[in-house]
Amino acid sequence: MAVVVLLAASGCATGPHPRDPFEPFNRDVSRFNEAVDDAVLRPVATAYQKVTPAPVRTGVRNFFANLTEPWSLVNNLLQFKIQEAGETLVRFGFNTVFGVGGIYDPASQAQLLRHRQDFTQTLGFYGVDTGPYLVLPLLGPSTVRDTIALPVVWTVGDPVMRSVDKIPVRNSLYALRLVDTRAALLRAGAVLNQAALDPYAFQRDVFLRLRDNEQLPDMDEDDSSDGAIPPEPDAAQP
Repeated sequence: MAVVVLLAASGCATGPHPRDPFEPFNRDVSRFNEAVDDAVLRPVATAYQKVTPAPVRTGVRNFFANLTEPWSLVNNLLQFKIQEAGETLVRFGFNTVFGVGGIYDPASQAQLLRHRQDFTQTLGFYGVDTGPYLVLPLLGPSTVRDTIALPVVWTVGDPVMRSVDKIPVRNSLYALRLVDTRAALLRAGAVLNQAALDPYAFQRDVFLRLRDNEQLPDMDEDDSSDGAIPPEPDAAQP
């Protein structure tokens, strides 16, 4: 939210963007995604936020974040970040055992930082350029490099796919993760709609800036200063 507000205050660029050569196509896909969001995702996410207590939502978010730790471990190793990989392993074990499968996050209270890395960042480490900005149907903002990485992410890096064999349970977890993620973005979406003259350009500039920052040497820790997932304003600390 702090990043969104800061960038909203600074405004967004106008005119052709050098990293968005597919802008007409991207805008069409973005309008399609917005229509799906308005018709389905946002109403469901809003209802979920209203009926689900904040501590439960925080627990859901912690649970899915904990599932991503092994994939971060792999990508830290692929980038030769040995210390970060070791800390990720300790963090995952700590939260899995003492955090009831990751529902709680005692690792952050113990100052064990999250070193989140994905396969796209690993490709960047080996010199693969991000490529042009690309908006994918239903998936949203991306880049050519992100898109190239998707088969590996889906087949190897998806924690739900790796962990759950039963298809009905897996699909239920996918749905819960999607709705919870969308609910977490409700406030950011409201800021975007109010602050940006061109929401498409604003979202593109924010996404590309954040993607670029992920390649900087000291930007591999979690978004929050202590590695924890920020609780929602009305959430009680577990």
